[in-house]
Amino acid sequence: MQSDAYSHLSAVGVNAHHLLIVDDDQDAANALRASLEALGHRVTLAKDGGQAHSAFQMRKPDFVILDVILPGESGFEICEHMKQINDSIPILLYSEIDMDDARNLAERVGADGFVSKPCEPSELKRVIEDIAERNWQKQHDLLPKQQEEGAVKFHCDCGTRIKVKSVHRGRTMTCPSCQQPVVVPRYN
Repeated sequence: MQSDAYSHLSAVGVNAHHLLIVDDDQDAANALRASLEALGHRVTLAKDGGQAHSAFQMRKPDFVILDVILPGESGFEICEHMKQINDSIPILLYSEIDMDDARNLAERVGADGFVSKPCEPSELKRVIEDIAERNWQKQHDLLPKQQEEGAVKFHCDCGTRIKVKSVHRGRTMTCPSCQQPVVVPRYN
C-alpha cells in the first residue's frame, strides 16, 4: 500500500536526479525508492547516520530526504553535519513528529524543508520540486541576495573555514574536517 501512495509522483526535474533517502523503516524507504525510481530517479538508501554520511560523501546526491527519528544519530544531527560539509545539497526532513519545535530545530540545523509523515504524494512532489527549484536558483544567483550579516564565519583550530547561520552563535558543533568540537563565536 505504501508504494501506491507514491505512485502519483511525477518527475521532480533536472535538479534532483540522484536522491538519498535516509530512513530506518525499510518498508517505507523501499516503497518510496520504488516510486521515485519508476519516475527515472536514481535512489540510494541509508538506514542510519553512518550509512547516510558515507553515501553523502561518496555518492554526492542531488537531494536528501531524511527521517528525523533514526537509531543513534538523529536526523537533525545528520542534517547539520551534512550542511557543514556541503550546504548546496538540499535536505528535506520528514517525521511523524509534527510540532513547531521540530520545525524550528529543522530550520536551525539548515534543513531546506520539513514535512510530516505520512505525506500525501502530491504534497511531497510539490515540496521536493519547490526546494529543488529554490536551491537551483540560489546556486545560480537568481534569488535576491540576502545580507551576509546573519552569517558567522570562523576557523577551527585545524584551519577549516566554517560558515554557519547566526542562530548557531555560542553553540558547540563538530568540525566537518577534524571532527573535533568547536564553539561558534558569539561575536565576530
